[in-house]
Amino acid sequence: MKTPLLIAAIFFTGFAFAQEKKQDTIKTKSIEEVTIKKQVFKKQSDRFVYDVAASPVAKGNTTFDLLKQTPLLSSTDDKTLKIAGKNNALIYINGRKTNMDADSLVQLLKSTPAENIQKIEVITVPGSEYQVESSDGIINIVMKKKMSDGLSGNMRMSNMQNKYNGSSASVSINYRKDKLGISSNIFAGDNIQAQSYVLKNGNAKSSNESIGDITDPNKNLGGYLNIDYQLTDKSNLALSWNSWVNRSYDSRVDLFNTIVSDSTQYTWSKNRENARSYNNSLNLNYELKTDSLGSKLNLNAAYLNYRRFQNTDNKTYGSNISRDVLGLNQQIIQNLPQIINNFSGTVDYIQKFKNDFTVSVGGNFNKTKTDNDTKNDTFIFNAQPPVAPKHDPNHFVYDETIYGVYLTLEKKFSDKFSGKAGARYEVTSSLGTSDNTNTPEEFRRIDRKYNNFLPYVSFNYALNQTNNISYAFSTRMRRPSFWEINPVRNILTNDNYTQNNPFVKASSTYNQELTYMYKSSYFLILNHSLYKDVITQVPLQGYPVSPDGKVGTNNVLRYLRTNFGNKQEMSAMFGIQKSYFKEYWTTNFNIGVQHNINNGTLAVDPTTGDRFQDIDGKPVEYVNKTKSTSIVIQTNNTIRLDKKKTWFVGVNYFFVDKQQIELGLLKNLMSLDLSLKKVWNEWTFALNVTDVLRTNIVEIEDFQANGNYNYVKNDQFNRGMTFSITYNFGNQKVKKVRDIEGASDAIKSRTR
Repeated sequence: MKTPLLIAAIFFTGFAFAQEKKQDTIKTKSIEEVTIKKQVFKKQSDRFVYDVAASPVAKGNTTFDLLKQTPLLSSTDDKTLKIAGKNNALIYINGRKTNMDADSLVQLLKSTPAENIQKIEVITVPGSEYQVESSDGIINIVMKKKMSDGLSGNMRMSNMQNKYNGSSASVSINYRKDKLGISSNIFAGDNIQAQSYVLKNGNAKSSNESIGDITDPNKNLGGYLNIDYQLTDKSNLALSWNSWVNRSYDSRVDLFNTIVSDSTQYTWSKNRENARSYNNSLNLNYELKTDSLGSKLNLNAAYLNYRRFQNTDNKTYGSNISRDVLGLNQQIIQNLPQIINNFSGTVDYIQKFKNDFTVSVGGNFNKTKTDNDTKNDTFIFNAQPPVAPKHDPNHFVYDETIYGVYLTLEKKFSDKFSGKAGARYEVTSSLGTSDNTNTPEEFRRIDRKYNNFLPYVSFNYALNQTNNISYAFSTRMRRPSFWEINPVRNILTNDNYTQNNPFVKASSTYNQELTYMYKSSYFLILNHSLYKDVITQVPLQGYPVSPDGKVGTNNVLRYLRTNFGNKQEMSAMFGIQKSYFKEYWTTNFNIGVQHNINNGTLAVDPTTGDRFQDIDGKPVEYVNKTKSTSIVIQTNNTIRLDKKKTWFVGVNYFFVDKQQIELGLLKNLMSLDLSLKKVWNEWTFALNVTDVLRTNIVEIEDFQANGNYNYVKNDQFNRGMTFSITYNFGNQKVKKVRDIEGASDAIKSRTR
C-alpha cells in the first residue's frame, strides 16, 4: 500500500552549569540555568538525523513505537514501516543491517525498549554502497554508547486486546568483560490475527459476493546471540546467530458466497490451514581498522536457512439464502512447502583521507536455491457424470546467483558544501524449473541473465546556519521475492484465488529528491519516482479461455502477481515541529500531497496462458491508466503532566486521502491513537489505545470500461488496547556489543 505519511520530530532542552572557584576560599555561586536549543531533527549529507536521547517519547516505548513517531516514518498496519509514505524501510543498527527476517525483526522491535537509542538516521535515497532493492530506504538506529564492563538488561511484558487477546514477553542481556562482548535476546508471544472481508466482483449480467471472517492463531519464539571479540586494538571478530519460529495451526477462512448469473446460487467456502516457519541464520564478521582516520576493511560470510510448511484443506459446501451448510461440493487439499538456502559473502573497504575525501569500494556474492515441492488434490462431489479426482503436483526449483561491485566517492568541499557520487554494477543469473506436466513446455523452464548499472549522485549545501538544501538521484532494481515466484494458488473461494508467478522479472526504479530545511524545524521534500515493470498484484476476471480454446463455465476472479506496466509518483511534503510551555507540550504537524500516475494493462494469465472473455464472448482485460492526487495530514502530540517528567499523555492522529493504486481506488484511511505512560525509577508502565474511532479499514474499488467491477473491504480490527511493563536492570553503563551486518541480509527481505 502506498501511503504517504509523515511524522515530525521533538525538541528538547539541555542545561549548562558553571561554578566559580575563589583563590583562597571556595564559595558556591548560584548556578544559572541556561537553555540550549539542540537540533533534534536535522539534515546531514545523505540522511536525516533525529536525536531522541532526551525525548519523552522514548521512555517506556518500544523501538517500533518510537520509529512510528520518527519524522518521515510511518506505519498504517502496525506491521510494516514506510519512509515518506512510500519507500520500504530496511533496518540498520549502528550502521549494520539487522541480521533477521522481516517477521522476527518486527517482533524484536516491538519487544525492545527505546531508552537505549541515541538517535535515528533516515536515508531516503541510499548510496551505491548499500545493497537495497528498488525504492527501499534505510533506517539506521544508533544506540547509546556505554563504556564500562558488566552486565545489564531489560525485561518487557505486554498484553494486547484487539478482537482477540494476545500477550508477549522478552528479555535482553548485554555483557562485556575486557575484549569480550555478548549480546542476547529471547522473545515469545501469541496472538490471533483477525480479519473480516467483503469481496464483490462481476458486471451487470453476473456477479460474485463473498462475506466472512479469517482467524489466524500465531505463536512466536525467537531471539539472537551476538559474540564480539577484540583481537587487537584494530581488529574485531564477531559471530551472530538469529533464530525465529512461527506456528500457525487451525487458521480458518469462512466466507459465504452469493453467485448471480441466470440464477442465484449460495455456497460456503470453509478453508483450514496449518503452517509453521523456521528461520535460522549465521554470520561471521571480521573488521580491521587500517588507520586513525576511520579507514577500515569489513568481511562477512553468512548462511541462511528458511523453511515453511503449509497444509490447507479448502472445502466448498452448498447453501441457501438462510446460510445453512448443506452437502460438500468440492474439496482441494494443498501441501505448500518452501525451503530456501542461501550462501553469501561481502567485502567492503572504506579509505578516508585528510582532505575530507572518502573512497568506498566493495563487492558481494549471493547464491540462493529455493525448493517448492507443492501438491494439489481436487475432489468433485455429486457431479453428473462423476468427475475423477485430479492430482496436480508441481516441483518448482529456483536457483539464483548474484555478483555485485560498487564504487562511491564522497567529498566535503567546505563547511557548507559536500557531495557524493557512485555506481553499483550487478550481474544476475537465475533458472527456474518445474516438473508439472499439466502446463505447457515453455512454462517449465525459466532461464534469465541480466546485468544492471546503477548510478547514484547527491549533494548537500548549507546556505547558512538556518537554511539547508540537498538533492539526490538514484537508480535501483527490485527482484521478486521468493514467495512471489513460487507458482502456487492461495484459494479464497471456488472462483476467487491469488496466483503467484514464476515469470515475474525484475523491475527498475528511478528516484530523485530535493529537500529544503529551515532552522532544523521546518522541512520541505519534493520527490519524483518512476517505476518500470512494476511488480504487483492485479485482478483479472471473466470466463477463462485456455490456450487450446476451451472456455470455462464459471466467471472467475484471479488476483495475479505480475509485471504491470509503469508508474510515476510525485510528492510534496511539508513538516513542522514545535514545543510549547517549557516542553510540557510537544507537537508535530505534517501535511503532504502525492500524485500517482498508473499505466498498466493485463489480458493474459502469465502462469497458464489463459485469456478471458465476458458472458457474450468479448475479450476482457484489466486496465489501470488512471491518475489521482491525495492529501495526507498527521499530528503527533506528547503532553507532560508533571514537572518530574514521570507522567505523559500521547495523542496521535492521521488522515490519508483516497488514492489510485494498482488494484483500484483505495479509499481514505484515518486513525486516532491515545496513550498514557508512567515512569517510576527503572519501571515504565504504558497503556496504548489504537484506532479509537475504528476508522482504519481498507476499502478498494475498481470500475472497468468493459463493465466489470471489483470491490474489497478488509477490516483487520486495528482498534485495540495494549498494556506493557518494562524493567531495566543491571549496570546500565555496559557497552553494547558491536552490531554486525550479515552477508545474507539483502536476501532475507525477499523471503517474506
